[in-house]
Amino acid sequence: MSQPSDPPAQPRLRIRIVFGEAEMIGPGKAELLERLDRTGSIAAAGREMGMSYKRAWELIGTLNTMFRAPLVESTRGGPGGGGAVLTANGRHVLALYRAFEAEAATAGAPRLDALRALLADTAKGDIPDGK
Repeated sequence: MSQPSDPPAQPRLRIRIVFGEAEMIGPGKAELLERLDRTGSIAAAGREMGMSYKRAWELIGTLNTMFRAPLVESTRGGPGGGGAVLTANGRHVLALYRAFEAEAATAGAPRLDALRALLADTAKGDIPDGK
């Protein structure tokens, strides 16, 4: 079992794109959109991520107002139950974000590997000497 101080097997990027003070998209919102797309429900997507229904709705609301057209359309619950779907714009925004993430990881891989090589090996007790 891995210890919390152990470096990850492979370095990875977690990219957040900030458009304004309260306008951003990052790995959490992207994951919420992907789970919503799979489950057809904002509540179910939030539950899977361990987030409250209110928080999931707030994040979707933020995303819907950030872009020119909504990313998610929802229908009210009731006897038949409600639901939510990604709009064409939602799919496009999610695809752009994931493509950006993949391109950044590919372009930055040599630098990430170089940084990882400089990490202390705490499992063996090695301490870098600064040389």
